[in-house]
Amino acid sequence: MGDDFRCGYIALIGRPNVGKSTLLNRILGQKISITSRRPQTTRHRVLGIKTHDSAQLIYVDTPGIHEYSGRAMNRHMNRTASMALLDVDVVVFLVDGSRWTADDELVLKKLDTIDCPVILAVNKIDLLANRDELLPRLQDLSGKRSFEQVIPISAAKGDNITALEAAIETLLPLAPAIFPEDQVTDRSVRFLAAELVREKLFRKLGRELPYGLTVEIESFRSEPGITHIHALIWVERKSQKTIVIGRQGRVLKEVGMEARKDIEALIDGKVNLKLWVKIKAGWADDERALRSLGYTQDE
Repeated sequence: MGDDFRCGYIALIGRPNVGKSTLLNRILGQKISITSRRPQTTRHRVLGIKTHDSAQLIYVDTPGIHEYSGRAMNRHMNRTASMALLDVDVVVFLVDGSRWTADDELVLKKLDTIDCPVILAVNKIDLLANRDELLPRLQDLSGKRSFEQVIPISAAKGDNITALEAAIETLLPLAPAIFPEDQVTDRSVRFLAAELVREKLFRKLGRELPYGLTVEIESFRSEPGITHIHALIWVERKSQKTIVIGRQGRVLKEVGMEARKDIEALIDGKVNLKLWVKIKAGWADDERALRSLGYTQDE
């Protein structure tokens, strides 16, 4: 690494469901953060690390910042996202190019408290029905505050991602790499396995139920040729347990099959995945229960 090598932290910030995790996965070329159409899928801070000849870019994926709804889980997600703004070198403020919401305004106000460069990434431009709408939309968003750059992108399609990465890199400080060049995240395989199970549940279940469940890895044991994983799916009520299991266990079986395939791809090996569903009443509104399930502020 030469004297012109750059290294730094980049916070990906925005309201729920604007594509932060999709963007991170696109940049890295592999799945590190889980995604679904459900808002608030991301609950933890996740680092995604990309290293090449001239720079190491350390992306901080965060939960979506949103109006407080009264539950401990919502407080946790907002705190986690706000803390990610501390001690970063660049912020990428991600918005949906089709609409501006009250939650976007909330994120914008939080940016008043930082002094590092902010890039506005206008996502989902591939979904605009008329491309003639793009320029006036960018002009309108540019007036929200002073941005280092305003860059239209499509995280899903990969449009303009290279330009975004180049803009970020120029803003990073000259510094040696912090992580080994082959490391892509700070999260353990155990953590990622739990997240992949939760992703399949979010994608499979109805609109409200996902917010009442979480996944905990009870045991993770590797032996030659196979990894054994036992995961607990925690829900808040008996009726939710019935839905997660499904008729004749169908939902749970499908979730297990889909998650197992992704975990096998992640570890490049065979996996024996066992899932159980248990009830922990009110876990999502109990600070102590959240901490016991891994939702901590020192992430």
